[in-house]
Amino acid sequence: MRLLLTNDDGILAHGLQCLQEAAEPLGELTIVAPDREQSATSHSLTLHHPLRPVRRGERRWQVDGTPTDCVMLAVEALMPERPDFVLSGINHGQNMGEDVLYSGTVAAAMEGLALGIRAIAISFAGGDLRADVSQLRAQVDRLTALLRHLTSLPSYPVNTLLNVNLPPLTGGEVRGVRLTRLGRRVYSKSITPMHDPWGREIYWIGGGEISWEGEEDSDFRAIEEGYISVTPLHLDLTHYSMLEGAASWWLDL
Repeated sequence: MRLLLTNDDGILAHGLQCLQEAAEPLGELTIVAPDREQSATSHSLTLHHPLRPVRRGERRWQVDGTPTDCVMLAVEALMPERPDFVLSGINHGQNMGEDVLYSGTVAAAMEGLALGIRAIAISFAGGDLRADVSQLRAQVDRLTALLRHLTSLPSYPVNTLLNVNLPPLTGGEVRGVRLTRLGRRVYSKSITPMHDPWGREIYWIGGGEISWEGEEDSDFRAIEEGYISVTPLHLDLTHYSMLEGAASWWLDL
């Protein structure tokens, strides 16, 4: 099995090292990852300058672009054969709820899906800067088992990526795996006003407080209760129930 590994934290990130260790027993790995952190770049492409992949070892490249760039470049230029799976992560911080709309980690997996390749995004729900990286390393063996299971499903869901979130626990404390839906997250006080050295007003986006809500089968509930969350996602954003019930809100022109 051929596996393409990427992330949005940069090629030297601890999470990518853990993903490589977890995926090595499963097949041949190719790593194509950004040369720097690309968090919250979503599904963006680099269109205004050329990309320069730099070889960092056998089947290992760093790219001066986004996670989406990395997957497209790997599949269409760097790999002699298409991968069987794109594995994106392990992101330092959760990708649950609306996070998936901003996440470079999820976007890289989505790009694999758009190219017709099965894809899995993996994140560590421990908080970006506060995460205890030893907890992530302690889950490598469990992640190997989970990836082996997911990549060998006899009926892998068509046109679907699996969004995996690992709880901030050591391996022995994880209670199991749950199949989940996206929850909802609410940011408050996420914009901090400041002044630059010339006294001009500027704003810093980030920080603040996060609260979560959702049903019992939501991703954040699983993490809160010590389970690994696996959420199926797809590219089609069509709100089908609104189409089916259009008579109640749509007026013909």
